[in-house]
Amino acid sequence: MKSLYQDLPEVQLAGRKLVGRVLIGLLVLVSALLGATAGLLLVYSTDLPQVEQLEHYRPSAITQLYDSRGRIIGSFALQRRVVASYDDYPPVLRDALISIEDKNFYRHWGINVWRIAGAAYRDLLSGGKMQGASTLTMQLARNLFLSPDRSWHRKIQESLLAIQIERRFTKQQIFTLYANQIYLGHGVYGFEAASQFYFSKPAKQLTLDEAALLAGLPKSPSYYSPINHPDHAIKRRNLVINSMLEDGKITAGPATDARNKLLELKLQHDSNSLAPYFTEDIRRYLENKYGSDQVHQGGLRVYTSLDMDLQRAANQAVLDGLAAYERRHGWKGHLENVLSKGTTMDSYQHPDWDDDPQVNGYAHALVTAISPGSAVIKFGRYTSAISQSEAAWTARKLQSILKVGDIVYVKILSLGPKPKIRVSLEQDSGAQGGLIALDNSTGEIKAMVGGRDFNLSKFNRATQALRQVGSSFKPYVYTAAIDQGAKPDDTIMDGPVTFQTASGPYVPHNYDEKFEGSITLRRALAQSRNIPALELADSLGIKTVIDYAHRFGITSNIPAYLPVALGAAEVTLLEQTSAYSVFPNDGVRVNPRYVTKVTDYEGRVLEEDFAEVKDVISINTARIMTSMLRDVVLHGTAITATTMKYPLGGKTGTTNNFTDAWFVGFSPSITCGVWVGFDEKKSLGPTETGAHAALPIWIDFMKIALAGKEPGEFAAPPELPSNPVVQKVDTPDLAPGADETH
Repeated sequence: MKSLYQDLPEVQLAGRKLVGRVLIGLLVLVSALLGATAGLLLVYSTDLPQVEQLEHYRPSAITQLYDSRGRIIGSFALQRRVVASYDDYPPVLRDALISIEDKNFYRHWGINVWRIAGAAYRDLLSGGKMQGASTLTMQLARNLFLSPDRSWHRKIQESLLAIQIERRFTKQQIFTLYANQIYLGHGVYGFEAASQFYFSKPAKQLTLDEAALLAGLPKSPSYYSPINHPDHAIKRRNLVINSMLEDGKITAGPATDARNKLLELKLQHDSNSLAPYFTEDIRRYLENKYGSDQVHQGGLRVYTSLDMDLQRAANQAVLDGLAAYERRHGWKGHLENVLSKGTTMDSYQHPDWDDDPQVNGYAHALVTAISPGSAVIKFGRYTSAISQSEAAWTARKLQSILKVGDIVYVKILSLGPKPKIRVSLEQDSGAQGGLIALDNSTGEIKAMVGGRDFNLSKFNRATQALRQVGSSFKPYVYTAAIDQGAKPDDTIMDGPVTFQTASGPYVPHNYDEKFEGSITLRRALAQSRNIPALELADSLGIKTVIDYAHRFGITSNIPAYLPVALGAAEVTLLEQTSAYSVFPNDGVRVNPRYVTKVTDYEGRVLEEDFAEVKDVISINTARIMTSMLRDVVLHGTAITATTMKYPLGGKTGTTNNFTDAWFVGFSPSITCGVWVGFDEKKSLGPTETGAHAALPIWIDFMKIALAGKEPGEFAAPPELPSNPVVQKVDTPDLAPGADETH
């Protein structure tokens, strides 16, 4: 039998054999490639994370603090992120992002083969590393699970993860995960947080040009930063707009208008700067209760007692009051100079510059040039010139008190359209102030100022500083007397007296070095006479007086020495202010509160705080004392407060050598305490009494706190017949070096 090939020409036979061999070779090659690919996929997929984790994925979120009206006053976060839903992102933002980052997002299955092939071809030609060609899904996979290195290994893993993500989640879910996760510069993660940071509004309110600007950031947040590189940002924004136009997402008219718009940022004000001392106290409380991770990553919602408007008023009142004090005592100099410390002018940055300046705010600035009659200063990205008229209070020429490199303290008078500010020269000699304001009926802390500048000192002088309270302690003495039968119109001697004690004779005196003779208790308190207060305390027994102070909520240790009646006891401003709220509250003390409610990421209530109340003194005693403290304002040491036509009561306090100045006072609805002094307990200067240094700050705050509100009225005290003053109980030892107060 003949072979099938015997009749074929030899050339044809050879050709067919060659084709067969080639086919076999191709089959072997394809098999090898498929095997190698399968092997590589197996290798690259063995250590891939489980995409199922995304079903329970919760990104790190900001813990936000709200004031009593639901306004944000602070936040804690490792990453500035506000988690939003798909519907929170407007169509204009979604269209912009998809047009520039992933045109086929709604059609592909996780990867774009043609884009990958094109990118690979370009990389082979350039000899560079694998880059580009990532879909939104691939970017999400990389950001959530992989390292940012650019390599074929990572790209393959990225693609495999993207395919798995697409199989398990809808396009809306994928977009939402991406939009909440992506980094957009300046510590901001996610488009909702970016919209709030760059434009101070939610993403739902973004315009076309704003949405295009944000959509252009994922490619390179630092290079396209609208803050650091506005020219780069505008070019990228316009590229996004053109891409949207090409895709038919917008028409030519809106596109042209958006491209021609100037870059207008409205950077979000650092909310923590409004009440930094209050916010810091909240942080400590939350971390102690819930742990640092939960506070900084858990997305808690913390509802506080603070009132944003009252806090602004408190900040301004304290800073203006300290500025007035500084001006009263003249220019002291002793300015820090950056050049003398080896720092260059260009490299110097002050903590005050981290936040945008505010009109009527105070900050430190760098002197960059001096000329006859003016000094040029730098404040972050702002510049200004201090004229001689804006430093007239110093009574000196600017050239004689300032030099290049000095750090000066200024008040911001106005902000112009350009990066310039108008300022006046002020002084920071180290004097500090504190203010606490409480709602009488709820105990809620409505405002807290713990010092002049949180950037320079985190120490909270409202809650942490123990300072002698001076004559602001005297109401406890009079309360003990009234509660034990004395009447406001009872008389007591204001004359020379010597108290015999185990430590020797004690001869006290009054602030004015005078005596009024027989005087009513009401007038003695209103005029802050020292001798009557000591006589009362000596009659009652100082331990009885101290017991009353503790009933009012004073927890600090108070030694049993007679001069304690004049305020030789150290307490915090918060303690003293909270204690005074007992008087207008009809004898009831409500514990001061910071936090009213805390919810978790899902909105579940973790804690809800309710007012804790305690009866301290009888209603009659409280009303009598309120009327006596009202006389301090109407006829006594706080008479300056009568400029406000509200029912007010309170008490001044000044310690020996004028080291501490106090005023604690109240209306029917709010109690406020103010302290002024130096941290090192040195003298504020002659005549710097509570009425002179602290009361003006209190008045400035209360004017705003009570404006436009129904003032209310104090309940009338009972009419009681006069009785003799209580009899003497004991004679305690005296503290050495006892203070004489006013």
